[in-house]
Amino acid sequence: MAQLTDDCFAFSGPLLRLDDMERLIGERITPVQETARVSIREAYARVTAHDVIAPVDLPPFDNSAVDGYAVRHADLAPGGATRLAVSGRLTAGASAQFSISPGKAIRIFTGAAMPAGADTVFMQEDVTVDGEHVVVPPGLKLGANRRLAGEDVAKGRVVLPAGTVLDAQHIALLAALGITAVDVRRRLTVAIFSTGDEVVEPGSPRDGVAIYDANRYLLAELLGRLGARVTDLGILRDEPVALARALEAASTDHDLVLTSGGVSTGEADYVRDAVERVGSLVFWRVAIKPGRPVAMGVLRNTNGHSAAFVGLPGNPVAVFVTFVRVVKPLLRRLAGARPETLIALPVRAAFAYKKKKDRREYVRVALRRAGDGEFEAVKHPQDGAGILTSLTETDGLLEFPEDVTTIEPGARVGFLSYAALIG
Repeated sequence: MAQLTDDCFAFSGPLLRLDDMERLIGERITPVQETARVSIREAYARVTAHDVIAPVDLPPFDNSAVDGYAVRHADLAPGGATRLAVSGRLTAGASAQFSISPGKAIRIFTGAAMPAGADTVFMQEDVTVDGEHVVVPPGLKLGANRRLAGEDVAKGRVVLPAGTVLDAQHIALLAALGITAVDVRRRLTVAIFSTGDEVVEPGSPRDGVAIYDANRYLLAELLGRLGARVTDLGILRDEPVALARALEAASTDHDLVLTSGGVSTGEADYVRDAVERVGSLVFWRVAIKPGRPVAMGVLRNTNGHSAAFVGLPGNPVAVFVTFVRVVKPLLRRLAGARPETLIALPVRAAFAYKKKKDRREYVRVALRRAGDGEFEAVKHPQDGAGILTSLTETDGLLEFPEDVTTIEPGARVGFLSYAALIG
């Protein structure tokens, strides 16, 4: 299991800034240590346990980048066209059994190995074929249209550092290098449940004061995209003893226990009390909107295992924002992944906005193309943390830093797409 201590999130202030939270996670959380060797067909979303070293050059031999004619650049006339006899034909996969002779050209196709002595390739559309000869124009540079062995990856180079979260392009690179299996850290295990006497399972009977639970479905999908194994513990009622028992049981075989609801300051919010019965609640407020009442802590059990705990707010938009900006960095660290750098793309605000100082705020926006070709961010008309359509009808979030208090129409602002946030 992940090794956690009571001070893993140690913080003494009333509100924890996001930058400080990410720094503490990097300093105090130890990734899972167990590893496994898996086929590259099963490696998607896994985290590399060690540096992956290229066993061969890529490409493994000099080859042609185009269909055309391979020549010796030294044979080309500097001031005009050059007429060369065609002395052979090479296709991809064929072995170059001969060398090119002075004054000759060889018909070659994309991916075919360069014949010995040839150093330049003319594209077929740039030449004139005249019987068994080819006339090539002047001006082509030495080495044009030739791919050198190792120009993509040199043998012995680190191609995927430890901590790489494997995506489709990484797996393609492994395959191109002839690598069929890779060492990865084991998958994280995460238990999720929702809390609240007012929450019911979708499809079940609902009285007039109940709501269907969306949060567990949202969290399960987000966790699945990150490669975690998810245990859904359902909906737990507002009863501190039962909640404490569920938390302790989940901590025995999970790296993270993730809940939604029950962590604010209301009298009926019981999760904080339950966590303190079986562990330590280290902090529970983050300087972020939506989603300030985020609780983090450590759960312990009689078997000596510990698990991280994160309690998210109850409103679904706040759940989404706090997951991508609070839970995701924690999960990546637990999984042994390298820190992620989110790059906010500059767009133009189409609205005015005011916010409090010293708090990171995220505003749901749709993008539109203005008349001058610029992208403008249009704020969703409803910004409550319970408005799920504010996520489905927008393209991403504007990120307003802590020191910003006023945004005027036309201001350049940072846009984070949902695709970039979810990963």
